[in-house]
Amino acid sequence: MKLSLVTSGLVALFASQVAATALTYKLVANEKACFYTKTQHKGEKIAFYFAVQSGGSFDVDYEVTGPSGKVIVEGEKERQADYVFTANDVGDYKFCFNNEMSTYTDKYVDFEIAVENEARVNLPSKQGSSPEQTSVLEEAAFKLSGQLSVISRNQKYFRTRENRNFSTVRSTEKRIINFSLIQCGLIIAMGALQVFIVRFFFQGARKGYV
Repeated sequence: MKLSLVTSGLVALFASQVAATALTYKLVANEKACFYTKTQHKGEKIAFYFAVQSGGSFDVDYEVTGPSGKVIVEGEKERQADYVFTANDVGDYKFCFNNEMSTYTDKYVDFEIAVENEARVNLPSKQGSSPEQTSVLEEAAFKLSGQLSVISRNQKYFRTRENRNFSTVRSTEKRIINFSLIQCGLIIAMGALQVFIVRFFFQGARKGYV
């Protein structure tokens, strides 16, 4: 399975090119799914985020492998992870999710992979403006970018919590319904058994036992 990252944007202030994708994937029981992204230059930043939204204990095994086959990051039974690393080699990077530990439980995984090549450039300055003014504007823009990143991460976190809570509620509701049906079945069976016992003692020759 190969995922081509084709979404790109150009931010003039930072002269950065970003290729990214965000998907939700259904990882069935005993399945291992891999996704790929390709870097064009050394030193590019790769951001990798995932969170298990529903299924089982909300955990999954994962592994990130470089073009040379070297494992960059990995984890077992993790609920979510957020990494940023530098691509030291040019080529395909593989991101794998492993649900082979589950025999019958499917899991939904939200993940995002972004490749960014960021090079800071000088802002065009107006005639008569000082370098200090331009520097202040640059720093304010970088600070704003960092704050937006924090907001984005918080949104992902709250979305994950919401989905997990809904999954817990649905699971609890299903269990309550199942126990209620079992209880009703036991009551009906008990009533039928009592009727059978009473009829057994009052039938024919059995009357003498009463």
